Amino acid sequence: MDFTEYIDLAAERLGGRVLAANDEFFAPKENLLKASAPVWIPDKYTDDGKWMDGWETRRRRTPGYDWCIVKLGLPGAVHGVVVDTAHFKGNFPDHCELEACAIDGDPPVAQLEDYKDWSTLLQKSPLSGDSRNLFPLAPSNRVTHLRFKIYPDGGVARLRVHGEVIPDWPALRRAGGAIDLAGVEHGGWVIVSSDMFFGSRNNLILPGPSTGMHDGWETRRRRGPGHDWCIVRLGATGKITGVEVDTAYFKGNFPESCSLEICSAPRDLTDPDALGALPWKEILPRTRLRADSVHFYEKELLGGEEATHARFHIYPDGGVARLRLFGILGKQGS
Repeated sequence: MDFTEYIDLAAERLGGRVLAANDEFFAPKENLLKASAPVWIPDKYTDDGKWMDGWETRRRRTPGYDWCIVKLGLPGAVHGVVVDTAHFKGNFPDHCELEACAIDGDPPVAQLEDYKDWSTLLQKSPLSGDSRNLFPLAPSNRVTHLRFKIYPDGGVARLRVHGEVIPDWPALRRAGGAIDLAGVEHGGWVIVSSDMFFGSRNNLILPGPSTGMHDGWETRRRRGPGHDWCIVRLGATGKITGVEVDTAYFKGNFPESCSLEICSAPRDLTDPDALGALPWKEILPRTRLRADSVHFYEKELLGGEEATHARFHIYPDGGVARLRLFGILGKQGS
């Protein structure tokens, strides 16, 4: 499948940060992870030169390359990267390279700069200017930090690092208690949805409250029979004991009702038809929803078996800000 369907592990809202760069003369390193699309302002200049919406280094006059170190917002297995050189036409790097390591916690930047065990994720590869350069990769091991190299210098607008979140499961098991099994921070992923015209399906499982109607999952207005739905792969096998459906900011466009089903399936199953044919079991019958409200269901849930996937239905269409599936980690592991 298209690797850009996976979560951006380096996203700012997930805690991604550019920790250090050897040079950022024309434009700061922090721009690399901005959520917004790069913009071009023709007449905007700074004291150092043309304002650019990205990370841009000075012109190199000696051999070598420029670099920055990124801490992923959530650790995980990288499936591919997008190196976006939007608006960099005569000043983009000729090549780039990406290295990775796994160091939990917050090691000092000096330790990362001197670290000897970086592994190569992306070999030195050519770039095109003013383009989204897509590099699919074989899934990596669990990584926490990246070192991004550009040859020999220049500007990159955005860096997106798509992959699957791999939480610290031993620590979560030691802590015990219920967790949000669908939460992106726990490895949840919305594999597929019937529609997401106005808002991405993966917004449903982002951490924290919604920031607006744009920050939820919203489908187009349905003009025929049927209803909308999405399938969530839980971060780990578990027993769902509580369901939260938040329709924050959705007032004239919230669904009339919702329901939830569960099943157990292989984690690598992503084909929509195969997922649809699974033996789903309803645990939350169709239930009415309210506008701009948090709904919590516990006593209403049916059954108690462990599951790996959940299918969330909304009737007939509309928007939901967040879906939380609270539960206990199962015996089958992550």
